[in-house]
Amino acid sequence: MPESIINMLSDTVTKPSAEMRLRMANAEVGDDMGGEDPTVNRLEALVCELTNKEAAVFACSGTQSNQMGIRTHCIPGDELLIETNGHIAMFEGGAPAAISGIMCRTIPGRRGMLDVSDLEGQVRAENQHLCITKLVCLENTTNAGGGFAYPLEQIQRVCDWAHNQGLKTHLDGARLFNAVVASGASLKEICSYFDTVSICFSKGLGCPMGSILVGSKTDIHRARRIRKMMGGALRQAGIIAASAIYALENNIERLAEDHANAKVFANAIADIPGIEVDPSQVETNLVFFKLDKSIGNAGQLSNALKAKGVRIGGMGPQTLRACTHLDVNRDQCLQAAATIRACLQEGIGQFPGSIWGPFARA
Repeated sequence: MPESIINMLSDTVTKPSAEMRLRMANAEVGDDMGGEDPTVNRLEALVCELTNKEAAVFACSGTQSNQMGIRTHCIPGDELLIETNGHIAMFEGGAPAAISGIMCRTIPGRRGMLDVSDLEGQVRAENQHLCITKLVCLENTTNAGGGFAYPLEQIQRVCDWAHNQGLKTHLDGARLFNAVVASGASLKEICSYFDTVSICFSKGLGCPMGSILVGSKTDIHRARRIRKMMGGALRQAGIIAASAIYALENNIERLAEDHANAKVFANAIADIPGIEVDPSQVETNLVFFKLDKSIGNAGQLSNALKAKGVRIGGMGPQTLRACTHLDVNRDQCLQAAATIRACLQEGIGQFPGSIWGPFARA
């Protein structure tokens, strides 16, 4: 493995900056389980202010905060409605079923997004043979859907429909700030339509870990109890919360740079023979591109790139995903594109690669 690595597997690979580390080192801490960590309390209050929600609870990961939100609204035997490629249904290890006894009912949408036309008629009838439909989950930005940001009017339509049906709404906002920057909608506007929202700090914002769930006081009181049940009660978590406060103060607007770099990368690979990509469809920091079957599969190209110091993961038999973030600059995006060109010119047939390749996570 080359010493110099351009890691575009995910924005989860970002490392805390020197300034963020200093903030963490100097964080005032206490016992968060007892509500006595002043830095966690400050973070939760800050996120409530930013989202205009009543309460917030810090969590270890986006998967954990999603599962806390789901269990807040559902009990075993209930079901949630989600787009077919939604992270909660696809990439959280079957957690809704395994942890809470909740079924995920997947519904095909477009670009990872649902609209009212997709959801109409999907609420189960009142019948002892059937699950009880309780929750609609959206993801913004969409991950496997292509990194797209929901239009605000579509969010409003879906959430109004759900609430009129007596359903609750939860937003998987793993890359919510990317959606804010890309769409121009404010964080408060987006969050206003959802009962609970999960926001991740360990992706584009550059924190080493952590997520947060926001909602009403009643829902977050229940979610905090669920966090304890899931083994997520925290102690001196201010060390991590300090990184999130730093990120919220310094790393939101710079996400536009990641979006611009993703466009640079997409344009740079668009004319490589055997690569199919549409740069006009790149909205945020995720670039999905396809490899011609006659050349090889996604796993083979991923492994060939890894051997040359570029990490890009497979997202399907022929599909790969590159993710830009604060640890990858414009020149590195161009270098990664040049490496793809070189790999395909040299041939990738000698590299092993399962049909799915090294799966690009999160």
